[in-house]
Amino acid sequence: MKKIIISTIAVSALLFTVTSCNTDFDTDVKDIPVTKGDADFSKYISLGNSLTSGYRDGALYSSGQNESYPSMIAGQMRLAGGGDFKQPLMPNDVGGFNNLPGFPGKLNLQMVNGSPSPVPSAPAAALDLLPSGSSYNNMGVPGAKSFHLVAPGYGSQAGLAAGKANPYFVRFASSATTSVLADAMAQKATFFSLWIGNNDVLSYATNGGTNSQTIGGVTTYTTATVQTGNTDPTLYKSNDISDPAVVAGSIKGVLDGLKSVGTTKGVIANIPYVTSVPFFTTVPYNPLTPEKLGANLATLNASLYGPLKQALTAFGAGDRINLLSSTSSNPVLIKDVALTDLSAQLTAALTPSLGPVMAGAFGQIFGQARQATSSDYILLTTSSVISTTAPGVPAPVNVYGISYPLQNQHVLTKTEAAYVKTATDAYNASIRSLADSYGLAFVDANAKMIDLNGQSGISFDGVKYSAKFVTGGAFSLDGVHLTGRGYGVIANEFIKSINAKYRSTLPQVDPNKYDGVKFP
Repeated sequence: MKKIIISTIAVSALLFTVTSCNTDFDTDVKDIPVTKGDADFSKYISLGNSLTSGYRDGALYSSGQNESYPSMIAGQMRLAGGGDFKQPLMPNDVGGFNNLPGFPGKLNLQMVNGSPSPVPSAPAAALDLLPSGSSYNNMGVPGAKSFHLVAPGYGSQAGLAAGKANPYFVRFASSATTSVLADAMAQKATFFSLWIGNNDVLSYATNGGTNSQTIGGVTTYTTATVQTGNTDPTLYKSNDISDPAVVAGSIKGVLDGLKSVGTTKGVIANIPYVTSVPFFTTVPYNPLTPEKLGANLATLNASLYGPLKQALTAFGAGDRINLLSSTSSNPVLIKDVALTDLSAQLTAALTPSLGPVMAGAFGQIFGQARQATSSDYILLTTSSVISTTAPGVPAPVNVYGISYPLQNQHVLTKTEAAYVKTATDAYNASIRSLADSYGLAFVDANAKMIDLNGQSGISFDGVKYSAKFVTGGAFSLDGVHLTGRGYGVIANEFIKSINAKYRSTLPQVDPNKYDGVKFP
């Protein structure tokens, strides 16, 4: 199947909105001679996670890495005396590892039942170990949390099975015992960028505030922990929210380590509110239109929603469920583990009409059920779950989101979203403080994401970018990571901050020349 990058002009109605020639990148220095100012760009290294590596479309692959924002920045630095910028490129343009479960290849937009849908590719190769003794300027490690950068053994192949290592760092770590920081320090760079902390809340959010465990092909979910006061990350489960003190301490450890080898000049970025990305904003909380429900609407009200609301009202919780509307879109049904569990009360109230067995099932299913609100976030991956049949659940209460609640892993509730925001605010306060105390350039990536998520988005040379899934141009098909064009937007934020701090005149990049979403 031939893939064509959508042209900004030819199909602007699908991917980009062509606007006037105004640009939101209003501090470019393209007409000024390029200088390094007070900085030395001769050896630049970047540290971070998937966003730094160039990860997009659900995978790390070579052409995406070549359009990482650090690679773009390095290209501009070369105009001011910067050196080569070496990246640990994947061996193919698909990504994934076929000898490691859970690492598929990149998503491609394909026609499924007449609609373009993201479809994962099969992984293209096994985990490859890059030549020993090599060093790389781009040290972004997909999946890394703040404390992983300072963790010895994070690149140990033997540690993969126990979940103590990361295959992306295993590929290019200098030894089985080293850390990302140690390998960065060994390069004695003259300039660095650091963007870390996103994954300390992201994995919690993208998994609906749950941790999972699969045994014998059966996956169970438990509520993830918002870690506060626990400063030992070795005790965390994979999707727990990191204690703010751990994030701040880890970032400080990176800065101290770099400073100890003379790498004192650089730029550091805060983290965006993860709920502003398409993974959380694409699926509406109320997708159940009267047309979608059809003749089942009246039946659901009479046999399920009506009796549930009546019983819950008697317990002072009538606001959890309202009758389905025949004139407007309706919210999905969800399970909210923050609610008081009324299973026993519902069972008792429904036993006279339903009998003890069915009433018991209703009590268990709906004891913490409610309809979603605009303060909840339905995950992008949940779009394929809504209206499907819940396995092992008897009809008629077995249709996800309609007669059976979407489960905790399917939704980031308003309570869980508040935990994410509180942690993000704490992380960002520390990052700003550390930038000031270490005399570093600072990038307010959170503010730029808010701009992207606004109704007007942002523009560059007549092209509009927004955080809308697929058609906004900035985000790739996984709904979390950026396209090449989106990374160009971020690269310019770094460049502007570097210029402001170090009196350099690095020109900005043109995001429009990089890859967007590829259509079939």
